[in-house]
Amino acid sequence: MGTVIVLDSLNLNMSLKQILLLVSLALLSFQVSASKILIQMDDTQANHIKAYGIAFWVLQNDIELEWLLNYRGGSFMVANFPDITKECNVRGVSYQVIADLQAQNIYNEIADPEVNMERVKLQVAPKLAVYSPKNKLPWDDAVTLVLTYAEIPYTVIYDEEIANLELPKYDWLHLHHEDFTGQYGKFYRSFKSAAWYQEQVQFQEEMASRLGFSKVSEMKGAVVEEINNFVLGGGFLFTMCSGTDSFDIALAAAQIDICAEMYDGDPADPAAQAKLDFNRTLAFKNFVLESNPLEYEFSSIDGTTDHTKAGQKNDFFTLFDFSAKWDVVPTILNQNHEKVIKGFMGQTTSFRTKYLKPSVTILGESGNIKTTKYIHGTLGQGQWTFYGGHDPEDYRHLVGDPPTDLNLFPNSPGYRLILNNILFPAAKKKKQKT
Repeated sequence: MGTVIVLDSLNLNMSLKQILLLVSLALLSFQVSASKILIQMDDTQANHIKAYGIAFWVLQNDIELEWLLNYRGGSFMVANFPDITKECNVRGVSYQVIADLQAQNIYNEIADPEVNMERVKLQVAPKLAVYSPKNKLPWDDAVTLVLTYAEIPYTVIYDEEIANLELPKYDWLHLHHEDFTGQYGKFYRSFKSAAWYQEQVQFQEEMASRLGFSKVSEMKGAVVEEINNFVLGGGFLFTMCSGTDSFDIALAAAQIDICAEMYDGDPADPAAQAKLDFNRTLAFKNFVLESNPLEYEFSSIDGTTDHTKAGQKNDFFTLFDFSAKWDVVPTILNQNHEKVIKGFMGQTTSFRTKYLKPSVTILGESGNIKTTKYIHGTLGQGQWTFYGGHDPEDYRHLVGDPPTDLNLFPNSPGYRLILNNILFPAAKKKKQKT
């Protein structure tokens, strides 16, 4: 009997231990489910750029998170999973673990109709493509730099992949520093003898021939049409510097020869300007082509000379405030911890506002200079954003300059605008109930 009593006591003790373990696990589970991770994006964030990488990583792991528009610089909120906090620690991203009650208080604050804030769910990591040549060129690209630093994966594609109709595989496309007019960036006067320029010409001509085109300009025109169709069908297009105005120029100049003899072997059409079709462009109208083939400029759209006259000290642009509850898209694109962003130059530095179509949304203005660097619009089921300038942290990035080290600029507000566009396709752009 004594032995039996001992065995029963042991069984009872084991049951209690099991119960205590289950209770502990349940409490832990409750604590996890009843708490949130707040990745703040105001001035207290140690690394804004890598915070976007965390948001993308969360989406890649099929975890839904929320973008709290205009709350502490556009913060992110997600359920408290240990792997997320661990990843934040590894990448040096600031965060706070908050109780469910604290999270609800934040939701209540955002829901106040008098407050310019909103909650947007991010649900699926978009598939990103970067249109960029495979051969090495003497300049870098801000988007590929920031994607790499933020640890956000992307695929490089170029004319051949687009000709093979691979664009529908992706949700979002960035156009690398590019000249879609077929004039090789109009670098002829300064770099015609440079090895990199000659290699670029040879590379492009061989590509055009392989794809069945007699001229590089014809190949680029066909590529532009495919990208335009990509946007029409629901794609997201983001481009900077010369990939903005040269894209629209190529659309307006479809089937028109605007290239001088040194670029395509025959003279440009002398009536090219009169034949431009501005109904085909995304953003610009009534612009005038730069007919001098030796001038490092495509058209009257670009405001580089305006910025040069103003000087670097006066070169900045201010992001506009939009209604977070009603104008969700521009609000997403303008999320930042700073509203005044320092300017930066490029082959296409900014866009003269008098050449913008009425349908274009201006996201910010350049002080006393009558230009804008940041615009957005829709086409069919898709959306596009143009961002003037070359590198947000290098005021005058010249050919041959080393790439920017983003370890020195982890909180760059200019680079944040690029990353807003990268996460934009993941957003479910509907108001969320509290």
